[in-house]
Amino acid sequence: MITKHISITALAIVGLLFAGTSCKRSHDSTGLEFAPNMYDAVGYEPYRQIRPNTINVRENGLNMRLPARGTVSRPNYHTTFDGDSASTDLMIYNIPADSISIAERTLINPIPQTEKSLADGQLMYTRYCSHCHGATGKGDGPVGKEYKGVPNYSTDAYKTMNDGHIFHVITHGKGRMWPHGSQITPEDRWKIVQYVHKLQQG
Repeated sequence: MITKHISITALAIVGLLFAGTSCKRSHDSTGLEFAPNMYDAVGYEPYRQIRPNTINVRENGLNMRLPARGTVSRPNYHTTFDGDSASTDLMIYNIPADSISIAERTLINPIPQTEKSLADGQLMYTRYCSHCHGATGKGDGPVGKEYKGVPNYSTDAYKTMNDGHIFHVITHGKGRMWPHGSQITPEDRWKIVQYVHKLQQG
């Protein structure tokens, strides 16, 4: 019985201690942190740490390095067309891979067609496309013969594929065709589009 009274008394004292300390706490206090790693990442954040970074000290406290001088940022990609000296921003392509119908409705080739742009398109087509699609777009390239089912640009619905469709497929791929957006610049993709239109004419 005495033990029971001692236990109750001890619990009451502990409760009063907690109540006393909680009353003194400011309303701005968040209390104890039970999982500090959720608030202060162990790995470096790209910009700034909550606690100062004492190992990888950079100007202004940034962890990220600045790009090397002379590098070209893809979002600021510019091109200048021969002949009219007009400079045009080529769009950052953010139409999702599964939204080819949007590309078909909205995209128009921004590069004026000239003899040089067609020649460049032929060069890029030969370099990146002919091994599957063939030199004349008949789907008879050496890899295409193994793949089977590579389309002939001058037949059926392939003959009417528009700018947006072709650009989207070059960028994201389609079916067994792999995406080429990381390998071919937007400007060269649009030049390939021009050359594919030529092949569609048979």
